[in-house]
Amino acid sequence: MATHEPLAIPGVQVCSLKVETPQLIPAGDTYRIIRFPYGTGESSDRFNMHQADQLDGPPVSDYATDDRSGLIRPSRVGWGQLYAMIQWESASGTNGYTELRDQFVRNPLGVVDTTATEHRAPTPGIQCYVKGHGIMVYPDVPLALRVMHNDNAPRRVTLAEFKLVIHEAA
Repeated sequence: MATHEPLAIPGVQVCSLKVETPQLIPAGDTYRIIRFPYGTGESSDRFNMHQADQLDGPPVSDYATDDRSGLIRPSRVGWGQLYAMIQWESASGTNGYTELRDQFVRNPLGVVDTTATEHRAPTPGIQCYVKGHGIMVYPDVPLALRVMHNDNAPRRVTLAEFKLVIHEAA
């Protein structure tokens, strides 16, 4: 399979993350950050917005166990367009989930500021959702994608993508 370097577009910076390893999301009423590996597969981080070396502590040694691996740290001030794609496994049998939730969040490990929160009822078949939202972004305010469900048992996010496109502020 060929890999493609992202196009260089003047005034635009992109961070594109993808994880294909399922992540178990516990039952309950707490949002969980989706975690992303570093520098693998279809992920692209030409502008160093998703790095294992962290500003606020030691490097992330295992993306699957450290919420910091879910952060995108914007490379500059600008208009940010956020995108996400989330696929969930099916609900458990009787009394499975009746609602899936997702949101973008600013400063998810500090004073949390959520945006674009959506609550969805499951549909027949696989649960695939895509969303987009625009916000101003700042280098000192990391961003994350969070999810939760109301099943009585843990459920897996089987595939996820999280992307940020920054357009230069005028």
